[in-house]
Amino acid sequence: MENNQVALVTGSSSGIGAAIAERLAADGYLVLINARSNNQGAQRTLKTIHDAGNLAELCIADLSDTAEIQRIFSEIRERFGRLDVLINNAGICPFHEWDEVTPEIWDQTHATNLRAGFFCTQAAAKIMIDQQIHGRIMVISSISAIKGGTVQTHYCPTKGGQISMMNAFAVCLGKHGITCNSILPGTIETPINADYLAAGNNRANLEIQTCVGYIGMPHDVAGIVSFLAKPEARYITGASILVDGGELIKHL
Repeated sequence: MENNQVALVTGSSSGIGAAIAERLAADGYLVLINARSNNQGAQRTLKTIHDAGNLAELCIADLSDTAEIQRIFSEIRERFGRLDVLINNAGICPFHEWDEVTPEIWDQTHATNLRAGFFCTQAAAKIMIDQQIHGRIMVISSISAIKGGTVQTHYCPTKGGQISMMNAFAVCLGKHGITCNSILPGTIETPINADYLAAGNNRANLEIQTCVGYIGMPHDVAGIVSFLAKPEARYITGASILVDGGELIKHL
């Protein structure tokens, strides 16, 4: 790997995003850690990477604001002159019953999960094409794109839309040597769901839904990202890769 290769991981202050940032940094990338603010999580991810002797910088921006997207990609172009990997991981999942979803909830969920991913991909691809970089673009979608959810009627369409978006970009960008893929995690243990998993029989109930008998960890997703970013994965594009311990196939 060239010493100056750069990867941007959106929403990388905790959980899956942080694990991806740490793995790509270990793989030799200068990783740009994105969060809405310079919060404790972003600082923790940065410190973990630096403590391991790897390279990372903060990239603070609220990606639901397209002006912020334009700003950070202009800064990436100006400062580094390149972008090799984009991981569209930033997302929100506010739980609401179907009859409680307001236009504001719908718009914010779509702006963060789907619109931001589109405009980040658009901006990243322009840099990659200009610099003749055979880049890697991925989106962290969800098994919810296929399964649905009782309190996710506004969220699931964004996850399905992400897959469709990556498929379309795969068609558009393949001639430039840029691959575009979707990763669909099942239940992954993160700080966000730690309290839920610790309560009652919740963990056991989720574990029994998988084929492997346990739920995933953020590094399980990060490992797939690491592989897809490598030259060996150059012939994989437009793929939707389940990382769910066999949850979906068990319930078909």
